[in-house]
Amino acid sequence: MQPITTSLLSVVVPLYNEEENVTLLTQKIHESLVGYDYQIIYVDDFSTDTTKKVVKSLKDEKVHLIELKKNYGQSLALAAGLDYAEGEYIITMDGDLQNDPSDIPEMLSYAVTEEYDVVTGIRQKRKDSLVKKIPSKIANFLVRRITKLDIKDNGCALKVFTKDIAKDLNLYGEMHRFITLLAHLEGGQIKQIPVKHHARHAGVSKYGLERVFKVVADMMLLLFIRKYFQRPIHLFGIFGFLMILLGILINIYLLIVKVGFGEDIGTRPLLMFGMMFILAGIQLFTIGIVMELLIRTYYESQKKRPYRVKKVSVGGQIK
Repeated sequence: MQPITTSLLSVVVPLYNEEENVTLLTQKIHESLVGYDYQIIYVDDFSTDTTKKVVKSLKDEKVHLIELKKNYGQSLALAAGLDYAEGEYIITMDGDLQNDPSDIPEMLSYAVTEEYDVVTGIRQKRKDSLVKKIPSKIANFLVRRITKLDIKDNGCALKVFTKDIAKDLNLYGEMHRFITLLAHLEGGQIKQIPVKHHARHAGVSKYGLERVFKVVADMMLLLFIRKYFQRPIHLFGIFGFLMILLGILINIYLLIVKVGFGEDIGTRPLLMFGMMFILAGIQLFTIGIVMELLIRTYYESQKKRPYRVKKVSVGGQIK
């Protein structure tokens, strides 16, 4: 496909222990973007292998390396790359060679010629284990049903963004898995197209079942922000009413037992334990939301970022 834009492109790739993949990945990106003006931004998320050395040894002027001071996770590594990116169009992808850079030109053509704000991939014949596929399918189903946004593959890292949308994304926790939903909430027009998917070239997957719980928690937060951010009383008021109603019904039941049947209710744990578990659950959920919003306010009001960069190098040389 012939290049259809002269605008600068930024390819953002978070890396964590990808020493065996990064050289071939760089080569494939170069082959796929012949004729384009682009920069490759690798964000090293405090790798414990030689990933940084391998990237620097490439001595490639198009390759920018951002080294983070500690392991922040994929969302914040991606956020660091998006903040640094200078391109009018920003491409994100994983560093394990499961995404195919040859899909980028077609995706870019939709963003440029049809003016989509986000073009996201749908992985065809996905080459992953059931441990990754099943939770992913469940998460995709829940997102579609709850948010009414018909995104078939939220987990595909290969995406093309316009600069305006990408720069407005605020990524925390495991939010990179809902980056398309975040773009939608910012008013982005989204296009989905099939893309190729390969088995991991080398190294091991960093995905574990424990991440499912983090993803679910982040999805709950997104839903709260989407539906109740400006009217939280509609959420907490309903819960509060139901709790009060439940308490009244339990007290009426116990009153009938006491007055009507003369039974002793002083030693019954029904009311105490029922209310204790409900209140504890509501309090924990509420505290989690309040803390998350406080963190967002802290970083965004002071224009601070929730990550720290150690240094940046271009072509193997410190910038």
